[in-house]
This record gives sequence, C-alpha cells and structure tokens, in this order.
Amino acid sequence: MNCSLYRLSALALLCLLTACGGSPSNTTMANDNVTNGGEGSQTENPPIPQSACRTAEHPSAEWTQCEAQNFAKTLEAPAQQTADPVFMQRWAEQSLANFTEYNLRTATDPYWNSVGNVCATWGNNCAGDPFRYPGNDSFYDNIGEVTPVNFYDSEGARLNGRVWAPKNPANGKTYPAVIIINGSVQAPEPLYWWAAQILVANGYLVMTFDPRAQGRSDSLTPDGQTGSNANSVVFRRNLIDAIDFFYSTPSNVYPHNLAGAPGPDGDGNLADTSAFNPIHELLDRGRLGIAGHSLGATGVSVVQGETNWQGTMHASNPVKAMVAWDNLALATSLDGVDVIPRVPSMGQSGDYFLTPSPYTEPPTENKNAGFDLWRDSGVDSFQINIQGATHYEWSLLHQFPATSWEAGKIIAADGSDNGTGWAQPIAQYYTLAWFDRYLKLPGEPGYDDADARLLNDSLFAERFSWYFPSKRAFKTRAGVMQSCEDIVQGC
Repeated sequence: MNCSLYRLSALALLCLLTACGGSPSNTTMANDNVTNGGEGSQTENPPIPQSACRTAEHPSAEWTQCEAQNFAKTLEAPAQQTADPVFMQRWAEQSLANFTEYNLRTATDPYWNSVGNVCATWGNNCAGDPFRYPGNDSFYDNIGEVTPVNFYDSEGARLNGRVWAPKNPANGKTYPAVIIINGSVQAPEPLYWWAAQILVANGYLVMTFDPRAQGRSDSLTPDGQTGSNANSVVFRRNLIDAIDFFYSTPSNVYPHNLAGAPGPDGDGNLADTSAFNPIHELLDRGRLGIAGHSLGATGVSVVQGETNWQGTMHASNPVKAMVAWDNLALATSLDGVDVIPRVPSMGQSGDYFLTPSPYTEPPTENKNAGFDLWRDSGVDSFQINIQGATHYEWSLLHQFPATSWEAGKIIAADGSDNGTGWAQPIAQYYTLAWFDRYLKLPGEPGYDDADARLLNDSLFAERFSWYFPSKRAFKTRAGVMQSCEDIVQGC
C-alpha cells in the first residue's frame, strides 16, 4: 500500500505499523461504538434484509441502518478471533515459533539483512493465519510440498520465498503456475498462503515471496536502495525477477545469483542462494498466471501488459492470466510503465479500503475503473466487489478490520463447501475459477466447469456490494461473450 499512490495518511500508516508490532490495532478499535445491526451486536432494530438495503434511498433511516449493518461486518474477524481461546493460543504459539525461527536464521546466515523490515520476524500480527503453517495443517502432509528458496533481485537484494507443488505428482506431468506478490508495509508472504494452498490443491505450482524491504527479504541493495513503500518500483521489478527465477533450470540458472551480479558481489559471493527453481521439471512453461494484493495488485496490473519485456528467461512476456486483489489497475502506472490490458484479468475489491469508516452518503468512487479499461480494450475481464469487505480480506492479519474468515479453510472448487467465512470464500472461489478458465488444459481438474463456476451467480451474489456493481465481460471456452454490467441485477 503505497503512501504516495493512495494518499495514506501518516496517522493511518502509524496504525498499520503499530498493529504489526503487536499492539492492538487502532484501525480495528476506532469504531467499536458502531453496534447498529452487525452480526453479534446489540441493536433495538431488527436487521434490514439485504434486498431492501440495495434499494434503500438516501437520506433515510433505513439507509443509515443498512450502512451500519454493512460497516459492522468490518469488525467481525478481530472480534471473533479475540473471543476464541483456541485461535488465540495457536496464534501466540505460531508467533513465538516465527520469532525463534527468525532468530536462528539470523544467527546461522549472517548475509541476510532484514532488520529494517516491519514484519521481518513474521511474529505477532505478521504471522497471518496461524493454522496454515507446517506442523499444524494437514495440507503439508496430504496435499502439497513446499520448498524454501532465496535469490537476489536484479539490483542485489536477497529475496526470501517458497515454491509450492502438488504432493506426489504423476510421472512426466507438468502443471500451470501462479506467482503471488504481496501488498506493502505490513504484508509478508504467509498472509497469502491461503491462495497458494487452494491453487496447489487444484493442480497448480505456486511461488510466494517477500519483495525487497518486505518480510524476511533484504531491506536494502548493496548500494543502499530500499523497497516497499519507500521505493515502490520493487513491486514491478521483483515480480519480473521472481518470474525469471521460477523459469530457471540447472542448464539455465538464475543469472542474478552468479558472480559479477550486484548481489553476489555485495556478499562476497558467500551467501547460500538457490541456483534455480527446484520444481522446474513440473512447470508447463506456457501457462503462467500472476496475482497480487494492494501495491502488488498494481504490480501485476503493470507487468501483465508489458510488451518490452525486461526479464532474462524469455524474449517476450510469459504471463497468460492475472488476478488483482483490491484492486485491478489500482494505480495507472508503476516504475514509469503504464497499465496496458493484455491478458485476461480479474479484479476483486471491497466496500471499504485501508482505514474503514462508515459512509455518511452513498460512495462515488469507481471501483470498476480497471474493469472498464479492460472491457473497453476488448480484453476479457471480471470484477467482484464484496459487501462489507475491507482491504484486509486478502491479507489475513489478526486484529485488522475484516469480515469473518475461517482459519485454515480451503473451500471446495465448486463452492459446495465454503465454510463459515464471508469474503475469503469469495476470494478463493473466483481466483481459482479465473485461473482455471485461462490456464487449465482439457482433462485437467477445473477445465470443464470453469465457465460454469464463473457464471454461477446464485452462489455469492447476495454477498456482492450494493454500492459498487460487480461486472463481467469475458468469452467462454465456446467463444460466447458473457457481458454483464451488474451481476446482482441480472444479466
């Protein structure tokens, strides 16, 4: 979340940084006095049905109560988790384990330089969903294999990451892949393991990593260049670096790890890096998707459209599909490169953004600007806007404002088992369905019914925003255009 791009106030940023340090989040607590109509709240008036809220006129008492009900959803996750002793114990245990692991890495590998990063330890709020870690999640026993990797970016900072693959792959089988890039400031890699898990569970390879000055990656390059909000170009450049690393092989190793590159020269060529992608043999090199959150959403929006490709492993851009979490083309350029629609892209967003506060009148922001750009450019697109959701539905930070999310949950691909969460199942469902539509091959799980899942409006339409219409304009596999300017109103 880039301060200059999104005009994040100094106070709001302080709230975010304080929350990542482990103190109670001011963002979460600021609106505790809002009790009108929220789930679990006390109110003299019965809740107004969503159908009535969609048509409530402003100004009116009905509209005001509807907005109070809507805003109350932003407080669900922190309230439910704090009241759950099992969640709180698991969170405390994982936070301590992450601190211990970080300290051990610091002691055994002196070439890391992450001390300036807000979430370097992955402790406290930065732990993310504590039920998605090895040792406490059966995913790692039954579904996926995860291998830690690290590599230098093109300017010499060392990046920390993981590559994910289905467990026990069939001999000779290759898979499509998705590379995920974080949001900024308080958003380390574990916050996005929900996406990695549902993708791997449905036949994808995945890469997650911390960009420069994020999480456990280096804070600086050898010549002192930083990252994160202070140097937001890394959300473009490091994504291109990650794509290069993911396509590296023993016969075509990752070039920025080699002697003479800025990183090895800065560390005296002594740091132990990953020379190439350890799951390279499983990769179908023609099927790559990218996904990103917040400033990472701007990164993927820019990178997907680049035709003057700056990577080293391909002569042209290998990206075939993209998903942006809050939101598609959130900014129109990054690192001097404009957003140009090129590949099928989905945007997902919520009613509220970084520091949620109740609306006093209907909002006028255009959440669908990115979608409109793609549609008007003739490139397939889809936009989901989620009722009552905040910026943190896609980065699972305990104590941050968000609708209810179920710890450790991987939903069913067809939506038959969505668990108890509100916005998270929507994020999982549509992310998977979009990539299945554009990256899967005949005979692979998810290929045959991808269109049907994207068109199954009855599943989640009641959770779509009444302020910001959800839209689509994409072709089915049969070449039929599915165009809709307001999914809830009917297509």
